[in-house]
Amino acid sequence: MRFWGLSDKGSVRQENQDAILAESYMAESGIESAILVVCDGMGGANAGGLAAAIASETFVRYLKPGLDAEVPRRSLLTRCALLANEAVYEKGRSSPEFRGMGTTLVAAVGNGEHMTVVNIGDSRCYLVRESEIIRVTTDHSLVEEMVERGEIMREEAWRHPGKNYITRALGTDRSARCDVFEVDMKDNEFLLLCTDGLTNIVNPQEILFELFYGGETETAADRMLEIAMSRGAPDNVSLILFGR
Repeated sequence: MRFWGLSDKGSVRQENQDAILAESYMAESGIESAILVVCDGMGGANAGGLAAAIASETFVRYLKPGLDAEVPRRSLLTRCALLANEAVYEKGRSSPEFRGMGTTLVAAVGNGEHMTVVNIGDSRCYLVRESEIIRVTTDHSLVEEMVERGEIMREEAWRHPGKNYITRALGTDRSARCDVFEVDMKDNEFLLLCTDGLTNIVNPQEILFELFYGGETETAADRMLEIAMSRGAPDNVSLILFGR
């Protein structure tokens, strides 16, 4: 298993409110799992960055004992996401400066052959093959709902002025709903987890090109970030690239 992670504040923002975690974990059973988490925080001052950090760290803290106990993966990731939501929500209630803080979350856990993916918000997971790029997750956003209702074409969503309005997030309410997906991977296939700071600037076909045709795999994440930066990177940009 191989993974590369990058997070940058971009060209406009004064601070980075994203958080990423990527590691390999050996459970007590001897089964090795990749743990990949990307969060995009929101809130005034440093509240967004704090929300993203709390969510990612809480998610992983509760995940590892579940992997040791061999808890079914779908229920484990759902539980970890809900515990992360609770942690961010309670922190937001602890002080007026944190009121309204929240974060997206997209995470993938597995052995590289089979991965379980959970998401809340509009941070995404893609499965990338040499011949195609497939969006695994569904954005919880106003624009995604407009696409599903047939009000706009998916090709228009990428440039729509309301693309940053999300309908679900961690920490903004006492309860949260997440989606869970199962992904089977073969050799020379990759998962890309990323914030909208990347996907609002770099389109899926460019991601596919950079990963398979733009140069060495080891520098593909750097090249994606470079494209975003060259186009002004108005938001924080974070991504994790994972391959077997």
